[in-house]
Amino acid sequence: MGKLHVFDHPLIAHKLSIMRNKNTGSKDFRQLLEEISLLMGYEVTRNLPTVDYEIETPVAKMTAKKISGKKVAIVPILRAGLGMVDGLLTLLPVAKVGHIGLYRDPETHEPVEYYCKMPSDIQDRNVILVDPMLATGGSASDAITMIKKRGCKQIQLMCLVAAPEGVKKIQEDHPDVDIFVAALDEKLNDHAYIVPGLGDAGDRIFGTK
Repeated sequence: MGKLHVFDHPLIAHKLSIMRNKNTGSKDFRQLLEEISLLMGYEVTRNLPTVDYEIETPVAKMTAKKISGKKVAIVPILRAGLGMVDGLLTLLPVAKVGHIGLYRDPETHEPVEYYCKMPSDIQDRNVILVDPMLATGGSASDAITMIKKRGCKQIQLMCLVAAPEGVKKIQEDHPDVDIFVAALDEKLNDHAYIVPGLGDAGDRIFGTK
């Protein structure tokens, strides 16, 4: 079973509280999402493998460490996932970025695919799939399936806010995928919105309704 990691860092909690406030505008919302993504990325990348290699400092030669093995790909679920990319790219500037386009049918609440573009070597990379909201889990589960069909073995899901229903869905459909969230909220309402949540992340990022 994939592990659920819920962050308890005070900086993340503080910034998320501001994002939840309905009076926070799009500019601040976007900036805070980028900052939280960077902070979360620090832990999501904790287990990247390293190897020793020799360098020479201004004082002496030494054995240092560098990241080895598979490279990283960041894959946002459009459109809200785009708000999490820049924070991760600050940590991983050479990572490649794929895109998955899914939207939720307003009647069935089921995800509908409309776009998928991946790096040509995606199967050789560690994938960090990002989306601010993990509500029903349908979009994230379908996105993970799409990535797996391209040969990816190592996938992590990073979200801002999750509902228990979404976590359960991912753990049932993809027990090999670890989930990283800034907060685990109470439930979904009748419209499949996370409660207390923070509203529609895409609309709040881009100032649309």
